[in-house]
Order: sequence, then C-alpha cells, then structure tokens
Amino acid sequence: MKLAIIGGGIVGSSAAFYASQHPEDDVTLFDDETGQATRAAAGIISPWLSQRRNKNWYNLAKSGAALYPSMINELSKVTETTCYRQVGTLLFKKNQALLDKLINLATERKQEAPEIGDIALLSPEQIKEKMPLLTPHSSALFVSGGARVDGRLLIEQLQAGFIAQNGTLIKQRITSLTPCDNGYRLNLTDGSTQTFDKVIVATGAWLPELIGPLGFEVDVRGQKGQLAHFQTKQNTTNWPVVMPQGESDIIPFDNGSLLIGATHENDQNYDLTVDNQVVAEMVESIYPLAPSIENETISEVRVGTRAYTSDFLPFFGEIPELPGLLVASGLGSSGLTTGPIIAKTLIDWLYGEVSVLQPENYTTSPYIFKK
Repeated sequence: MKLAIIGGGIVGSSAAFYASQHPEDDVTLFDDETGQATRAAAGIISPWLSQRRNKNWYNLAKSGAALYPSMINELSKVTETTCYRQVGTLLFKKNQALLDKLINLATERKQEAPEIGDIALLSPEQIKEKMPLLTPHSSALFVSGGARVDGRLLIEQLQAGFIAQNGTLIKQRITSLTPCDNGYRLNLTDGSTQTFDKVIVATGAWLPELIGPLGFEVDVRGQKGQLAHFQTKQNTTNWPVVMPQGESDIIPFDNGSLLIGATHENDQNYDLTVDNQVVAEMVESIYPLAPSIENETISEVRVGTRAYTSDFLPFFGEIPELPGLLVASGLGSSGLTTGPIIAKTLIDWLYGEVSVLQPENYTTSPYIFKK
C-alpha cells in the first residue's frame, strides 16, 4: 500500500509513526507546520478528572491517556524521547464540597482506569512542599498518574521515529487532492503531483480547505490558542502539572521551564499573531495561586489554531463517499490527549487490526456532508 498522511500535527505525526511500523508499505507524511496547534501546545494528560458528560469523549480521552506509556516506549526504541513525563496532577476547586465530589469521581473512575494512580487530598502545606511556586489557601486533589507533554517536542520526536522506520517526510503543503482511478492525486505547492492508494487527512482546522472543493460541507472551525513560556531559575523537573480554577493551567517542564495557558479565542480567522493584552490577562489570572509569577519574564509566546466542531466533539474515520480517504478533526483543547489514540485507531482500521475504539461512535457523517 502507498499511504499519504497530510498534516504533521499530533494526529498526522502519530499516524505516520504507527504506519511506518508496517515496513512492507510506502508511507509519506506531508507537513508544512503552519499554525499547528500541537507545535504551540503543552498538554496535561489527566482526563479522568473531567466532568464532561459525553461518554464517547471520555472513553476516547481515557484510552488516549492509557496509550501514552506504550507509545513513548515504542518511540524510545528508535529515537530520543524527552517530551513526556508522569509527574502527577494538582487540581483546585472553589470549595471543599466540590473537591469531595471530584475525589469520589476519581475513585470511581480508577476502577476502569488504574493508570490514574494514587488519589490524595493535599493540605496547603503539602502542596507547597510538592510545588514551591504555589501559595495555596485551600486543599487540592492530587492524582499521581497525571502527566505532561510538550507538543512541539512530541511532534519532532514522532517524526524522527517515523523517519528512522523508513518513512518519507515532505515539508510542503498539499494545495488540493483529487480522486482518480488508482486512489488519490495530491497537488503540492511546488507544482508537482503524487498519487497514493490511501490518504489520511489530518489538517485540523484546515480540513475544509481540502475537502470542501470535493463538494462537502465540513463542521469545523478554528480557535486561537496562546501559551506563555517562562524560563525560571527554579528546579521544576519533578513539579506536578496544575489545574487551578479557571481555564489557565500551569505546566512545568525540565530545567526551569514553565508554561501557562492556554487561551480559547474564537472567530480569529486563523490569526497567529501574539495578542499581548490577552496573554497578560491569562497570566494575571494565575497570580492568586502563584503570585511569584509576577516577577518572572515571558521568554516566548506560542500561538496555534485548534480545530473545533459545533458540539465540541472530535470525529475520525473514512468518508463514505470517498473510499480510502480517512480524516480526523475537531480535537479542540484535548488534542494532545486524544490525538495519538485517534491516529493509532485509524492505522488499526486501515490494516484490519483490533482497536479499542468503536468506529460508529466517532463517525464522520454528522460533521462532513454533501453540499
């Protein structure tokens, strides 16, 4: 099989890595990197504490978290892996009653997701000991299985693993694709064309650009996300990730690196410029819990465009009217958690292998339809 994967974000790069484990096939990844949410993102892999009620989303996110250790282990056999680390998750709530409710939820979900690890209620003093940056005034829930992942590093390392397994990476944009007798013809920005038996389109918020000209409406829109990167002098390596009240999280990495974010900005028309006022407001929202952040300087702002659907759920699979063309989009802010399991599932389906996810729960039909 000759397989093309369009888009090198979390889904595309993960799919390329898994597909390249089939050495009998020819796999090409096309990635021009423009606006990728993954390259701008830092993720908290800790879905068990989410109170979203959609069971299909939770099953997807739970399966994604469970996949990470094995994926990183497989990746480490062929390339360096420094992007992922289990450090635990600290989660704050407005009052003790809400915290107790969350502890009950975590305890219940651990029965089917043992990777959640130890569950503990930490006092302000215990929190301060675990993460000196914080000045908490209340207790918080801690689960030891929570992890953090640097999206930019993960993409680089997945692509390095893909190349190490004889995959072909082409850093060009696909301007259009056309069904033909023997599969699909892809048109590249340099004017050349290539033909493939099967195609996976993983272009996130840009999916309508490729599918629309084929006569389809696509329920996908872009959402701007900005993330502030601080370089501190503190020993951050073993600090847990933090989910305070509100939308902005604190994600520590090695060597004093600290990320705060991200914003959720709708109707920005794929704008990738830094909005200093929005970033400042996001960082200031962290001050009540981590006042010392005010004395630190932002070294970088990462900006990307997430893909969202109207019901905020992802979709993936084959488009019925286009046999051999698979798509994935709508991952939203949980892309780093759900992207790898979506990618592995797509590759499993292509090769007729058993998957943990059921295709009927994530079908493309509600989101992609004929004009």
